[in-house]
Amino acid sequence: MSLVISWIANSLAILAVAYFLGVVSVSSTRDAFIAGAVLSLINAIVRPILVILTLPLTIVTLGLFYFVITGFCLFLTSYFIPGFAVHGWFMTIVASILISLLSTAISHLLKKGE
Repeated sequence: MSLVISWIANSLAILAVAYFLGVVSVSSTRDAFIAGAVLSLINAIVRPILVILTLPLTIVTLGLFYFVITGFCLFLTSYFIPGFAVHGWFMTIVASILISLLSTAISHLLKKGE
């Protein structure tokens, strides 16, 4: 159930960030929900591996490299989904931070409603 809540929260966050930021483009709501599912899977499988592999670099940068990992996960999502795109590396990091914050808030609200 947690993965489904994460999927819905990521999808809604992607739609919201695409609406407010011009650098994130989503072709349709269907593409946003597919991107949310892929982002949820990447966050569940790839992100922990990346965090462990880059732990020394994250420690040296006092945790700032974690933002790069989050941006890379969003970049991977945009690579796999043709109807979802983020333009520019710096804006990918900014969009990933916004998506993470919104997704966390939405996920918290959905879990509170259970």
